[in-house]
Amino acid sequence: MRRLFNTFFNGRLRAQVVKEFLSILRDPRSRIIVFVPPLMQLLIFTFATTLEVRNANIAVYNQDAGHWSYEMEARVGVADFVNKVYTVHNRDELQTLIDERKVIAALDMGPDFSRDIAAGGTGTMQVIVDGRRSNAGQITVGYLNAIAAEVGTDARKEPQRASPVVVRNWFNPNLIYRWFVVPALSGILVFFSALMITALSIARERELGTFDQLLVSPTTTPEIIVAKTVPALAIGAVLGLLMIAAAAFLFGIPFTGSFWLLLPSLLLFILSVVGIGLMISSVSATQQQAIMGAFAIGVPAVLMSGFATPVENMPLVLQWMAQGIPLTHFLIIVEGTFLKAMPVSDIIANTWPLVVIALVTLTAATLLVRSRLQ
Repeated sequence: MRRLFNTFFNGRLRAQVVKEFLSILRDPRSRIIVFVPPLMQLLIFTFATTLEVRNANIAVYNQDAGHWSYEMEARVGVADFVNKVYTVHNRDELQTLIDERKVIAALDMGPDFSRDIAAGGTGTMQVIVDGRRSNAGQITVGYLNAIAAEVGTDARKEPQRASPVVVRNWFNPNLIYRWFVVPALSGILVFFSALMITALSIARERELGTFDQLLVSPTTTPEIIVAKTVPALAIGAVLGLLMIAAAAFLFGIPFTGSFWLLLPSLLLFILSVVGIGLMISSVSATQQQAIMGAFAIGVPAVLMSGFATPVENMPLVLQWMAQGIPLTHFLIIVEGTFLKAMPVSDIIANTWPLVVIALVTLTAATLLVRSRLQ
């Protein structure tokens, strides 16, 4: 094994790999920038990225003087997701509160609300939602519907019958949002870290003038690509393992799958991202251009990866494009490994696209670098 290592990493290549590591880690500030921001972002985004609705303000326009309208208003006021209830006396006040974004939703109960319920019917109530916050608004409507159903059941004084539909949430029984957000964040932050490290590598040398020295050196293009790849692969793997450990031990997310299947998937994922970063770096004249190029590719890649919205909801063309994004496949692997012990067949089904992406991007980066050297 050692002989194979020495044969592959000859003296010239080994020196270049060491040089790349030193250029990234020699400066204390560079070491801090490489490791500290992704870990801080994991801690911050874990609590900031939530699909739950908390501390919502609700407006209530109650035109009814009956018992059940006040019961409805009281239950909304003590609900866990409600921060404050605004009682209004006309629709103009209600509209003003929504226009000024002081409330996310408003209840408009008509004058016959309690009478209809007492007569055995269903009280009519309008829910007005701030459409500018559509996702949070729809979640709020779901909460309000649940409260209204409880009021209706109590008003009819009927024992709650067993529902014919029993809902069970597999893999995340209590729908804890951190269980699927944190593993996904680990993949996203590793994606950006590896992308930025490699995007700056060749651009940094070109900006400093050291890239021109390669024109008169015996270094081959594959050696340059390997020398740029190894440090990013090693640093990205360390960051990824730290984030996976934080997810399992710090945030208490159950790790039900195989670590030895996740590790090679992580390395393949980073390798495919490194190829994209080297392509960006090879066509960038300055580090500023490399940073702009990394964000121009990285942000759409995250949006199309299925992190926020399912890939299946996108137009067919975007679904095809999403298959060429490494993050799309790794999110499936890391979330499945954490929560449902993803079988080997499913992991292979999402790792072979990473292999294809890595081969294509690294080959393209090699050709681009070779054209620059000639």
